[in-house]
Amino acid sequence: MPAPTHSRPHPATTGGVDIRLPWWALALPALAFIVLLALILNPSDAQAASGDPAIARLVERAQQLLAR
Repeated sequence: MPAPTHSRPHPATTGGVDIRLPWWALALPALAFIVLLALILNPSDAQAASGDPAIARLVERAQQLLAR
């Protein structure tokens, strides 16, 4: 005698897509952004920093504004 099959009820939809990201999917881009921002704010740490005075003056000005 075959057993009766029970169909699963469909989950209630809220109209949006429910996507769950792992923690590192947000942490790694944020970490990369912070590292690149730190290199921009302190270009003397970069070994291959070019000697373009316009960019250097812009970065120094940004540092002065952030230090206030």
